[in-house]
Amino acid sequence: MEDRPLLSAGYMSWYRFSRNPAALIGAFIVLSVVAMAVFAPLISPFPTHIGSIVDFRHRHGAPDAVHWFGTDKAGRDLFTRTVFGFRVSLLLVIGVLGISVPIGTVLGLVAGYAGGWAEWLITGFTNVMLAIPPLVMALAIGNVLEPNLINAMLAITLLWWTWHARLVYRVTASLATEDFIEAARLSGAGPIHILFREILPNCMAVISVKTTLDAAFVILFGATLSFLGFGVKPPTPDLGSMVADGRQFLPEKWWEVLAPGFAIFYATLGFNLLGDGLRDMFDVEA
Repeated sequence: MEDRPLLSAGYMSWYRFSRNPAALIGAFIVLSVVAMAVFAPLISPFPTHIGSIVDFRHRHGAPDAVHWFGTDKAGRDLFTRTVFGFRVSLLLVIGVLGISVPIGTVLGLVAGYAGGWAEWLITGFTNVMLAIPPLVMALAIGNVLEPNLINAMLAITLLWWTWHARLVYRVTASLATEDFIEAARLSGAGPIHILFREILPNCMAVISVKTTLDAAFVILFGATLSFLGFGVKPPTPDLGSMVADGRQFLPEKWWEVLAPGFAIFYATLGFNLLGDGLRDMFDVEA
């Protein structure tokens, strides 16, 4: 009998999600991107074209039955490189959000619950970091370190945790004065128990929505770094660097920009639609 309200709430949340066509489309897009990234070696017609292979006989080939997205300046299949580009983008998302979300969440929990000097120190440092333009910081790090996937993750992660810290701080500060927190404190629960067993579960909805929406921004931000030459090092296929390589042949070789550009749009659209669907499902503001 006690589980019925929880099951009912979960069912209603799923019902709202399943009745949202945009959310379902977003979920399908995200699943398709993940599937292409995971099974890239199996679905790619020319898996060796992710390396430094050169085939000048087929360079700048227009889309056809063999090369669905055409070929680039080195004769490499663009469909293959686009599919593997999804893998690089998702690795960037996992690396950046896998580090920044836990860091931002813990700092936000501590600042919102502890108050005092801890709140002043964490929120002050967060505000200082938020004042730094992310692209400027990433470009500065890119100028110092060698362009590769690890350093691109580092450049984005250094500032991305701040958004989660501020979000979790606001939620925690509002929950810290609730009756169930006071009851847990009076029953002898320590700060660790209250933070991670009482407050954190109530933050998971907004964290999930924020993380899903951030995945789209990380993909776009990573593509921007690669486009500017501070991302993944060639010949590794990356969507941003593919757009940068193809732009010099516009407008005649339009497919060299269209394929990776549409892939970026496709992935970011999917995560944005899914995030909006989760926000409606949980009925939260993120």
